[in-house]
Amino acid sequence: MSDVHINIGSNEDRALRLTLALEVLEQEFSNIVVSSLYESPAEGFEGNDFYNIGVNATTDKSIHEVRATLKEIEDDLGRDRNLAKFSARIIDLDLVLYDDVIEASLNLPRADILKFGYVLAPLAELSASRRHPIEGQTYQELWRAFQSSRDFILNQYNIDELFK
Repeated sequence: MSDVHINIGSNEDRALRLTLALEVLEQEFSNIVVSSLYESPAEGFEGNDFYNIGVNATTDKSIHEVRATLKEIEDDLGRDRNLAKFSARIIDLDLVLYDDVIEASLNLPRADILKFGYVLAPLAELSASRRHPIEGQTYQELWRAFQSSRDFILNQYNIDELFK
């Protein structure tokens, strides 16, 4: 079994899309643990704020099978792959970590960990003492450094309260 971390984001029909994505992930993966919900402004374009959550899970699927599963879930939930990279997203599921695999061609660990608070914050929440396979620092250490060195907007909410 492998440990994975998946980031889910949406800025269109946010609560519904995240709920639907979580329901499918619970069918496809084991030992699901979900972070708080994080809300942040759109990056790189004008648009609605995003909701993001992190999910830790275990799987017996290979990296390629996990990536294919996430793509299939996105497609089933209405993801339009013809849109520009920085544009509104009905749903976005990104494989952030697969064990401690380092594979640049697969963007593992995902470079966004060190770039965006909405990726790093849920990871630090769920896996605070785990070490980034390249940086060698824990995700909590990386999050503290990120918070002290960047200007960003990120609101954290109890996911259970928002999806009542």
